[in-house]
Formats: sequence, structure tokens, C-alpha cells
Amino acid sequence: MKSKIFLYLFVFAALVVLYQFVSTSTMQKVMSSDVQRLETEVQQLQDSLKKSQLKILDMQYFTLENNDDALAYFDHLNLEDPSRYIQDKLLETNEPTGDNPLIPYEGMESDFKINKIKVLNHKWILADFSDGKYWGDLIIKYELKDNLSIDFTLLDHLLYARSN
Repeated sequence: MKSKIFLYLFVFAALVVLYQFVSTSTMQKVMSSDVQRLETEVQQLQDSLKKSQLKILDMQYFTLENNDDALAYFDHLNLEDPSRYIQDKLLETNEPTGDNPLIPYEGMESDFKINKIKVLNHKWILADFSDGKYWGDLIIKYELKDNLSIDFTLLDHLLYARSN
């Protein structure tokens, strides 16, 4: 009787070990496939991040902040952020009432105002203007003087046709 109990215990222990072995093997395969999937996702995210960084660098190519030669032009003025200063001065040309004097069009829905500004270098600016319904772009030449006043000269403009 005692030997049968040991035999049953041995068979039971063998079955438990066999179950553990199969279960662990299956779990290891699942975890391995999860790790593989996660590594693929990480690689895709890294590739996407690199593409985004390259796109950002490409977008920043024509900016005053990334043009050391143009920034050197402002060294003697001791401006902390020349681009921001120029943008603020250009936004000040927006009249409280009436169209901006740099925009050669009359507002159709309301007054044309300059909205977005991109300072390209130490001489040129791209600007977007709108009256809320119609919009366009400006190319502006500017000159920042030693007394920190700025002269703006409109070089070219474009008003987009409104499509219904």
C-alpha cells in the first residue's frame, strides 16, 4: 500500500512537472513574440522621430534664429531675441481700426490684419494676413536701425481667391 502511494505521488509530481514545462514553454514563446513586436514598434517610433526631426530642421532652415550670419548683423544692438522684436514691431502696424497700411487690399468682411510672421533673415519677412474670411501673404523688406526703429517696405503680395 505504501509503495502504491509513492507511485501515485511520483506520477502526480511527474504530471505537475510536465504541466509546468509545457506552460513555461508556451509562456516563453508568447513573451518572446511580445518582445519582438515591441522591438519592431520601438524601431518604427525611432524612424518616425528621425523623420520628424529632419522635417523640423528643414522647416527651420529659413529662420533668423538658425542663420548665424544674419544674427551677427544684430550683435551691436544688444537685442535678446531680434526675431521676436521684429515680429512685435510688425504687429504694431496693425491699426486698431482700419486695414494694415502694409496690406495693399481693402478688407472685404472686416479689416485686413497681419496674423503670422516668419522672419527669414536680417532683411526679409514672410507674413500672412486675413480679414477673417479672405487671406493672403506678404513679402516684406525691413531695416532695423541703430535706434531700434524699423522701416518696413512691401516687396510683393498675394490675395488668395476664395473658393465656395
